[in-house]
Amino acid sequence: MEWRDSPPSTQSAPLPSSGQPGLLLRSCQGRRQPVTTLKVARIDWRWKENALAHHTDQYQTQELVVRRGKPWTLTLTFSGTKPSGNLTFIVETGATAALQAKTRVAFSVTRAHNGAWSAVQTSSDASSVTVSISSPANAIIGRYNLSVRAGSGSTTPHTTLGTLALLFNPWLQGDDVFMSNSAERQEYVLLEFGLVFVGSSNRISRSGWNYGQFQAGILDICLAMLDRSRSFLQDPLSDLTRRNDPKHVGRVLSAMVNSNDDRGVLQGNWSGNYQGGENPSSWTGSVDILRQWKSSGFKPVKYGQCWVFAGVLTTVLRCLGMATRMITNFDSAHDTDRNLTVDVYYDESGNPLSIGADSVWNFHVWNESWFVRPDLGSAFNGWQVIPLGFNVPARKERSSGLFQCGPASLVAIKEGDVDLRYDCPFVFAEVNADRVTWTYNTSTGVKKRLYTETKSIGQSTSTKAVGSYARVDVTDEYKYTEGSAKERNVFEKARSKLNINTLSSTSAYLLPPKPSISGKFKLERTPEVGKDIHLALMLTNHASEPKTTEVNMTAWTIVYTGKPIHEVWKNTQSVTLNPKEEKTFPVKIAYEDYQQHLTTDNMIQTTALCHPQEREGDGDALVERVITLENPSLTMKVLGQARVNKTVQVEVLFTNPLAESVKDCVLQVEGSDLLAEKLRLDARPLEARQQEVIQFALTPTKAGTKQLLANFSCDKFQDIKGFETVEVAHSPSVACLGCRRLAACLLAQRVSRGGERAEGGIMATIHVTRQAPACAGSAPSPCAPEELPPASPPRKPPHG
Repeated sequence: MEWRDSPPSTQSAPLPSSGQPGLLLRSCQGRRQPVTTLKVARIDWRWKENALAHHTDQYQTQELVVRRGKPWTLTLTFSGTKPSGNLTFIVETGATAALQAKTRVAFSVTRAHNGAWSAVQTSSDASSVTVSISSPANAIIGRYNLSVRAGSGSTTPHTTLGTLALLFNPWLQGDDVFMSNSAERQEYVLLEFGLVFVGSSNRISRSGWNYGQFQAGILDICLAMLDRSRSFLQDPLSDLTRRNDPKHVGRVLSAMVNSNDDRGVLQGNWSGNYQGGENPSSWTGSVDILRQWKSSGFKPVKYGQCWVFAGVLTTVLRCLGMATRMITNFDSAHDTDRNLTVDVYYDESGNPLSIGADSVWNFHVWNESWFVRPDLGSAFNGWQVIPLGFNVPARKERSSGLFQCGPASLVAIKEGDVDLRYDCPFVFAEVNADRVTWTYNTSTGVKKRLYTETKSIGQSTSTKAVGSYARVDVTDEYKYTEGSAKERNVFEKARSKLNINTLSSTSAYLLPPKPSISGKFKLERTPEVGKDIHLALMLTNHASEPKTTEVNMTAWTIVYTGKPIHEVWKNTQSVTLNPKEEKTFPVKIAYEDYQQHLTTDNMIQTTALCHPQEREGDGDALVERVITLENPSLTMKVLGQARVNKTVQVEVLFTNPLAESVKDCVLQVEGSDLLAEKLRLDARPLEARQQEVIQFALTPTKAGTKQLLANFSCDKFQDIKGFETVEVAHSPSVACLGCRRLAACLLAQRVSRGGERAEGGIMATIHVTRQAPACAGSAPSPCAPEELPPASPPRKPPHG
């Protein structure tokens, strides 16, 4: 028995058979003939041509991977003379024999493909036959067993040929996930790396993310997520037969990415205390997370937050063939009571309060996936939102009884059709809720409404541009222009569909008089971790008479969800402003005051609550700003041309900007097709202003554009990130595809055994060198929306 163009682990595997030899099969002429089990001597999976035709050549797996609805080719060589009768192929899927029996399909060789499971003979000789096999465009995705028998009788013994993985097909017009634009398919299905936008609406920064959907073992893990889901465990057959539907697959996997209802991939943690696991901000990719989940016996990996969940879900959906992208929404509402408003509270001194379940996150990251919505109508085809906002354990929101969300049609969100499936009210509120700000007397329990904002929620909604690192603003895909009549009409339409009375409980609180004083915080210089923060409070008196007001100012470290952690500065003073006068009051928040309380989100919220001395006819004014501090830069440089299977050195530079030493320095590096697994390097303590130069070697395994990601931490700075694009060229002597696949399989086997640490192709040599203090090179700094290069807006979803 010989296997051609097949994985090394199965080259010498025997072909098992079922049934008994010697059965009789009636031929088409009516004569009864003895039938024996087919003796297949060799199988040529024609891996190279099938993988290229199906855009699956990047998968590092030990079996054939094809996409549904598109034919693929198989050649069988028999021992002795090939059978004279027709051949029947059998496919079946499912984790158990019972499920396989219920999904089994048998199909004989015919003259043409017919849209169902079918086989067409394309060539033959005395001992072999080549057939083209095709599946329906709406076939169940997953792993299939393939076998063959002579003739068409159901009792005829069959010979097992092996397994194959069948995926969604965004290249096929008849598939629900079809995406017509080739550049978008390359970006949203085939690209193994991307960007995450974080920070605040007035200071957007970015970091890289390694999706790695084609890396060794990832496809198996993605399929395991489906088989370990609550949906499958509750009703295996129903779940399995619905895996042809991208709505169902996306919804199930949104639940499996978190661990709230099951032993999902990630355990969420927003407390600021990450003992017993990894700080969510330390992750730079999905591969390490998914492999940890599997190697631990499918125990949830600690810990994740929204962008980590979204990064992992992007990996899984792209791996299964669904075009998917990450979306960041700034000033994102978390509306827990479905009234399309979020309530934010401060005490009389201006301190933020955690009252109620509503909140406004500085940013929130979710997913969009591209497919049609026959359940809603063709007008709602296109991007479908799969938010991951239900992962906060303290929250009570569930969808169909589980911590899952979406898919919600992006068109439905923009048009206010919040009565459509799935979870549209929650998504609509994230980008377009009204914000109501209150003061709350902690002694009496009395609350007072300060103001209502209709434009502040849902700012600078962002995603990576197709084919570049530019930021694309997609806010107008989620809502009409803020303040326009159309936007307000849509908002009222959504309220009407949810039966929200305009005379709600919020409206019962009388809106106080408009304050005569307004203000804003202005940064005097770029805020950096390790340095004092200098800003100014600018107050303006809009009245025609002098105004005296008591100003209560506070500063709190916060996490990105807006949760206050610790007060780091406060001040109270009485201010008198002449008519129409503007005054500036300098504010300094010292490094020694905030250094022990700053979270890895690097965020400080400043507020100034102004109480007018004369209360009649005048209202309180609240001034607030979230300050995002910048980390020092991390610079990476590839020292030479990167080539397949050739070692190349990489240099990482970090300079301690402080006037004191730092210790516990650790550098972690990863990159698909550059390093086989995450690399961890310990570095020595650094004196004040000292520079560290860390060198290591990597050996790329594939040509093309790759992304190398680094994360540096020490006792004073946490999770300083950098990434570098690496162009990997072919070596002068490039091995054939089969040899590269053999190397990938061998490498995957070694990684799965947990033996020696493999970096790059086989092993990476690590060198750590140091030099005298010097200035580090500069890395790309966070940029405001207007500073980013322009990009073409995404296309509109198709109709029909």
